[in-house]
Amino acid sequence: MCVMRSENMYIALLHYPVYNKRGDIVTTAVTNMDIHDISRAAKTYGVKRFYIITPIEQQKKFVERILHHWQKGYGIVYNPSRKEAVDIVRVEDTLDGTIMALSQETGKRVNVVITSASSRENCLTCEDMGEKIAQSSEAFLILFGTGWGIAEEVIKKANFFVEPIRGISDYNHLSVRSAAAVTLDRLCRYN
Repeated sequence: MCVMRSENMYIALLHYPVYNKRGDIVTTAVTNMDIHDISRAAKTYGVKRFYIITPIEQQKKFVERILHHWQKGYGIVYNPSRKEAVDIVRVEDTLDGTIMALSQETGKRVNVVITSASSRENCLTCEDMGEKIAQSSEAFLILFGTGWGIAEEVIKKANFFVEPIRGISDYNHLSVRSAAAVTLDRLCRYN
């Protein structure tokens, strides 16, 4: 059972700055399924806010259209529980703007926690990270990247790194939706 203090756990999906396959810094596209699936996983695990970070106006408008459909449009009649999940979604231009908004909303220090499919030095296990979140009164922003990984300029802002998800095979290419759900489950599993 998850007994983590969910009042201090937040997540963000970073669309810029991230790497493409060649190692260039790019902005990736927001997808409808990421909005739906990650918000549902976040709501299930008691996450207070799910931020989508993109500087592109058309992408922000796309997110707003999706949210409007489920919060005020036909979607609210078609599937009322989806509204509950997408109500925690916010769109921000930058990670710095997200941290500022979260700090202003909570009045707390914000710790940035980086997730990655690649191992890094000083990674905490999900158990240790979950315990740290559960025992703290500070805010923790769990950051998920898109594309081919989070840019180094963002990595430098991290307070913590959480271990990569490893399955039972050498294949290691989960969708970000799956990675978010598994990470949230593992962070909560130990508390």
